[in-house]
Order: sequence, then structure tokens, then C-alpha cells
Amino acid sequence: MENKIDFIIPEDVIASVSQKISEIQTELKPYLIALSPDERRELPKMSDKTQPFVEKALAYSASAPQFAPPYMDTAGLANDMKVHEQLTPLLREIRMIYDNLDDTTMEAGAESYVCTLTYYNSVKMAAKMDIPGAKSIYEDLRKRFEKNTPEKEEE
Repeated sequence: MENKIDFIIPEDVIASVSQKISEIQTELKPYLIALSPDERRELPKMSDKTQPFVEKALAYSASAPQFAPPYMDTAGLANDMKVHEQLTPLLREIRMIYDNLDDTTMEAGAESYVCTLTYYNSVKMAAKMDIPGAKSIYEDLRKRFEKNTPEKEEE
């Protein structure tokens, strides 16, 4: 496996980024909501194909308001669309950062695990050869691979 993670991120960089994330969370908190999984599933989704339709309907509702039903909140529609337009670019940027963080974390974890398996197999062989000190390390590490089967009740 190629070693792509051949660096350590300086602690001051981690602290700085963490602080900036906290600042973003604090600044946006009054404007963000949280939806339940059911709410997310039930909502109609605004896609790239849907957005032009909504924009046209918004423009028509302003230029031809006589067709808007009395119960329709056209000001609310304009407000909702403005918030969507404001947050979408931020979401795209954060998704790119998220994807790269996720990929880097996954790669670092995979490299760590593969290297650890190499060490584990070496310890396993050393334990089979009765090399002093290997058995206790092997017994401790092998717990990761034990199957968790429910214990049988004694009758």
C-alpha cells in the first residue's frame, strides 16, 4: 500500500482550523435548523433542475401576482429562495472540505490498520515460535479478531 499520509499536521494548524469551525458554527447558529430523518425524507428536494423552475415562478409571482392564490405567501417564497441562494455556495464549499477530510481520514486509518496487521502477523509468528514476550502481546492483540458469540448459559 502506498504511503500517502507521510506528514503530521502541525498542532497550531489543527487548533486554528478548530477555532474557525467554532466561529462558523457560532455565527450561523441563529440561522440554521435541524431536521429529523423523517422530515428530511418527506421534504420535496430542490435540485439543479428544480431551481430554475422555482426562480421563474418567483419572478412570475412578482410580475403577475393576480395568479397567486390568497393563501400563498409570496414574500415568504422570496425569502426562502434568498436563503437557499445564500447557503448553497457555503454548503458546496463545506462539502468539498468534508469530502477531502473524509478521504484523508479514511486513508490515514487504512494505512494505520494495514501497518498494524503487519506487526500483528509478525507477533503471531513470534508467539508460535515461542519467542519471549511475543505471547502476551499476541494474546492482547488477538482480541480484535475474536468472534463475539453469546455465551451459553450453564444448565
